[in-house]
Amino acid sequence: MKPHKKLIVILGPTASGKSDLSLNLAKKFNGEIVSADSQQIYQEMDIGTAKPKNTNIPYHLIDVIKPNEQFTVALFKRKAIKIIKNIQKRGKLPFLVGGTGLYISSIVDNLKIPRVEPNYKLRMKLEKLPKDVLWQKLLKLDKNAAKIVDKNNPRRIIRAIEICQATKKSLSEVRKTGKPFFEILQIGLSLSRPQLYQRINKRVGKMLEDGLLSEAKHLYQKYGDEAPGLEAIGYKEMISYLKGEITFDESHELIKRNTRHYGKRQIQWFKRDKKIFWIRNREEAEALIKNFLKFPEPV
Repeated sequence: MKPHKKLIVILGPTASGKSDLSLNLAKKFNGEIVSADSQQIYQEMDIGTAKPKNTNIPYHLIDVIKPNEQFTVALFKRKAIKIIKNIQKRGKLPFLVGGTGLYISSIVDNLKIPRVEPNYKLRMKLEKLPKDVLWQKLLKLDKNAAKIVDKNNPRRIIRAIEICQATKKSLSEVRKTGKPFFEILQIGLSLSRPQLYQRINKRVGKMLEDGLLSEAKHLYQKYGDEAPGLEAIGYKEMISYLKGEITFDESHELIKRNTRHYGKRQIQWFKRDKKIFWIRNREEAEALIKNFLKFPEPV
């Protein structure tokens, strides 16, 4: 089969149904999936990240590193491009699937990400500061940081400060876009806010039923609470409960609230990209893909 340069991107907020949709589409269109999820990249974090289970479709870039290891956007981009090209070379259709906006943008917009080595001395200093103080420090370095960085993620803020200080430039200056490597169709899952929040609440309830507390306890005992992976929503709240900082009911409600806030931020991120086709069901997605495979669309 002749290799092609086409790439399908399935994106949307957390709990919107991306995995189920992409698995069905990959099966129909002879495809393989490349995850663009910054939490599913971690090993042993299965329940809290809603990893797909027992799929008959190859699913790449999940279970790549341990929860106490770092994984950068630059590393994701290099690995994802290599995998996507390999899928294409074998005559299959790659699907890039996830809700991590910067991961997706690194491929879709071919972000030029600076190679800045970690400054551990700076990190130790910054990690002692409250989140709001960190955010203000970043805004002084780059007033447009809110367009790129999640202000609720301290590690992302610290990394952004690290890059700005090392390069003496703003993130907007160092993160240039380039010509995409692939012909890309971006499909976004569109849900009303009540629908999304209902799905989020249902997912959180199922995670707790499936043993999220036991999984979080095991990882906390094994890696401690400083592991990058365990800052993910679901794990950090469970760990706060295990440390006696909040009640179990409070942790449950916090997970739902924090997930809703995260979903809202994801929607805000994706809505800025006018190249995304928003759909409400699988039939609409299939029609878009069929047309795209016949007639290349500009990215």
